[in-house]
Amino acid sequence: MNGPRQVFEYAVLQVVPRVERGERFNAAVVLYCRQLDYLAIRAELDAARLHALDPAADPDPIRQALQASTQACAAASEAGRDARGQFFRWLTAPRSTVIQPGPVHTGLTDDPAAEHERLMRLLVRPVGPVPPVGEKSDGKPAGGVG
Repeated sequence: MNGPRQVFEYAVLQVVPRVERGERFNAAVVLYCRQLDYLAIRAELDAARLHALDPAADPDPIRQALQASTQACAAASEAGRDARGQFFRWLTAPRSTVIQPGPVHTGLTDDPAAEHERLMRLLVRPVGPVPPVGEKSDGKPAGGVG
């Protein structure tokens, strides 16, 4: 986009399969940028992470809840600027359910969709393999000439 950078807000939606245990993992990012008329949720439920915390958990209801939030977000986005802000505040309000919002953070962007994708890679998707100590991610020795 390359226009002036605008303030955006985002929160990570976390899955807490057994609320009484408090264990959680990141499953979605909701991002809101008032000035650029952007509100969206991107969600990716990792069933392996879910089952690591609760082997008996059924991913389907959680996936459906994330999908319903995504659809409601799209509807709020169509309703106009005030509705987007209200819906973002509702989504990020604390709750004690299987899907819980993390704290709201802010940043600056001129392209909220690209920022949303960057946050998904950074905060939700599994981290790639970590290179061994003394080796860069490209397989060459650290500090050496390759």
